[in-house]
Amino acid sequence: MLKRIATAVVLIPIVMLLVLRAPVPVLAVVAAAVALITVQEFLKLTESYGVQPMRLPTYIFVGLLFLLLAANAASDTPQLSALKFVVETGFACALAPFVFLTITLRRTQMSGAYPAAAASVFAFTYIALPMAMLVQLRQQIAGAFWVLYLLLVVWAGDIFAYFVGRSLGRHLMAPHVSPKKTWEGAAASVAASLLVGSLLFTYALPISSFLLRMGLIERRDGLFGLEKPEWLPIVLLTVALNIAAQLGDLVESLIKRGAGVKDSGTILPGHGGMLDRIDALLFAVPVLWFYAVALFPPARPW
Repeated sequence: MLKRIATAVVLIPIVMLLVLRAPVPVLAVVAAAVALITVQEFLKLTESYGVQPMRLPTYIFVGLLFLLLAANAASDTPQLSALKFVVETGFACALAPFVFLTITLRRTQMSGAYPAAAASVFAFTYIALPMAMLVQLRQQIAGAFWVLYLLLVVWAGDIFAYFVGRSLGRHLMAPHVSPKKTWEGAAASVAASLLVGSLLFTYALPISSFLLRMGLIERRDGLFGLEKPEWLPIVLLTVALNIAAQLGDLVESLIKRGAGVKDSGTILPGHGGMLDRIDALLFAVPVLWFYAVALFPPARPW
């Protein structure tokens, strides 16, 4: 428990500083490092399923995506960056099966070719793509505020699910997948996320002004206009993000349960691996990206 808290105390300020203050190309480099570490952990897990993963080609394919993101971030407008992101990632997703299956043609054991290629494609879509969406979201108007909202909503839900589930949890959600997750913890998680998300948007202007005065954000990265976001869409979005985050946690537990391991790695003391720490974000990021970029007009004045 102490290791878990100490690691969080050290990491949270660093993550917040990167999200709020770092230029988008720098954030892309950091996200690439996180994605590559997570992909490495995931590919190691696939070995327990009898897969012989293609590590280097997968790392290169993932790295090229973030290199492209970092290059585009230097000059693109938010609208253009979103359009280019959709086109580029769509092409990458379509290309990935052909690339990895072609590489497996060199293998002498054909029975392992498809599983290895499938593992690499899944690593790209499951890990690299959501992390790239996080970087692209940061590039949008009010991007820092959106990412701050995402992180706090997911973290609040995770913390309350953990402590309430341990102390009050009685009814198991998915005992075969995660024997410690309960419906009581899940309900507390939704409530905590709703509270944090509602407070953030209720006080969006003073929060953004404070961050601007502290030099943590630029004006384009906060919410400063007089127009308030509507209450119901934010409530529904927050609930959707929380549900996605909890499903992300369960899916990672499913992968680890099938591999017969407790943690995806040991890089974070008290937390396990990088995949253990970002599993909820991997499912939540696409939900917020779709709302903030595809549904929400980036030129809106607040």
